[in-house]
Amino acid sequence: MTFSEFRDILFKLALEKGCESAEVYASSSEGFSVTVLDSEINKYSVEQTNGLNLRVLVNGRNGYAYTEVFEDPEELVRHAIDNAAVIESTDVMPMQGACEYPEIPDVTDPLGAFDEKEKIELARRLEKDTLAFDSRVTRCDQYNSVNTSVIKTHIHNTLGLAADSEQSISYVIVNPILREGEEEHMGFGFKFRPSPDDIPGVIKESVENALLEFNASPVDSGEYRILLRNDAAADLIASFFSMFSAESVQKGLSLLNGKLGETIAAPCVSIVDDPFLADNPRAFDGEGVPSEKTDVIKDGVLASYLYNLKTALKDGVKSTSNAGRPSVASPVGIAPSNFYITAGEKSFDELKKELGSGLIITELSGLHAGLNPVSGDFSLIAKGQLVENGEAVRSVDQITCAGNFLTLMHDIEAVGNDIRWSFGGGFGRVGSPCLLIKKVVVSGK
Repeated sequence: MTFSEFRDILFKLALEKGCESAEVYASSSEGFSVTVLDSEINKYSVEQTNGLNLRVLVNGRNGYAYTEVFEDPEELVRHAIDNAAVIESTDVMPMQGACEYPEIPDVTDPLGAFDEKEKIELARRLEKDTLAFDSRVTRCDQYNSVNTSVIKTHIHNTLGLAADSEQSISYVIVNPILREGEEEHMGFGFKFRPSPDDIPGVIKESVENALLEFNASPVDSGEYRILLRNDAAADLIASFFSMFSAESVQKGLSLLNGKLGETIAAPCVSIVDDPFLADNPRAFDGEGVPSEKTDVIKDGVLASYLYNLKTALKDGVKSTSNAGRPSVASPVGIAPSNFYITAGEKSFDELKKELGSGLIITELSGLHAGLNPVSGDFSLIAKGQLVENGEAVRSVDQITCAGNFLTLMHDIEAVGNDIRWSFGGGFGRVGSPCLLIKKVVVSGK
């Protein structure tokens, strides 16, 4: 049975059984992944997935049911209606009606045109060129890989909504292992939707990241002026993303509750959620709401939370088109489109000179256990470089950076021009340029 046939039967049955409305969220994907180790294929997978989530509104309550096969529509409708009967929540969860969508240009995904043989050869090239890049590269880790997927999404309901999209996603990961004397360290580099011409740059980045870890040692504990590299900054912003979610605010799980219109960051800081960026656009969110660009922080002032239909109705505002679903089987939440700190004018090297003496932080780890998105507090293991008179003098490890996210946002002195996205990409991502920060508490030796 095709999607359209299955959808029509579900809607007919749901309305006949007394449902006020019904909606399907369906997704299918074709994924490919290959890793190469010692010139041989180490891991290889081709996957196809399908899923459909039926949502019904009956007696003012929402019920959900999920399936991976387009069979037995009567059982799926019955299951959704039964689930609605046991839901205790009184929250109203609107459905998006018929609407028009902004025109989104096609996104070029170079690897999307590769056949499987070409992808395997690219993975072999990744390993070969990485081994040849530097004499200290002894081998590549098993995560050296080429990954592609095509995802199709359909959101249709009995109110006339018909939202359909197809997105091609690809990325490469490079994990060289370098050895010098008795030390051995692994680097990491990745590129979202790469072209073959991007491969040398990804390899260079991964090797340089590994080299930063040689001959590292901690610094004395104290307060340091720091330059937070763009990838580390993006990871930190992503970890605190939920703070900007209207759902977290309404549940009392965000420090930003009641702070609309207040200054929560330095004047040089602006954050936007922009679903129209050329390299990762989308026409609608996870509820089929037409995409809109949102100013979240404007010149340091909190301008908006991020809303889906339910949270927008609670606050009496319009959805910011930030509904998201981690998977087809998951309930609707709040998710970014392209959420990022807007770029400044100065380069990383210019800000390094401006740093004078302090620390460059290149990596933050422990992001799941070492921070609290409700209180904003963080204590994270960090690596980087010690800088004196604007020049990096040695590598640093075994230190911990601690503070509060809002305090850090107030202490940003300058924003770089080198936006980088946190690892993942896809439908929702978070990015940042490098950030020059007045002071951060560092625990070292």
